[in-house]
Amino acid sequence: MWQELAIALSLVLVIEGILPFLNPAAWRLMAYRLADMENRAIRLAGLSSMAAGLVLLSLLK
Repeated sequence: MWQELAIALSLVLVIEGILPFLNPAAWRLMAYRLADMENRAIRLAGLSSMAAGLVLLSLLK
């Protein structure tokens, strides 16, 4: 189980690194916009992302 978790986290890091590697200017602009967002909107985006991940996991199993 721990090995699968480590693999999953490694894949997250690879996917998260794609945008700053390919287009650092767009990544910087996104970071500036994110800094201007309210906490509630950021939390809602995080919750939506987690829910989508859980749904996808349940569909794949």
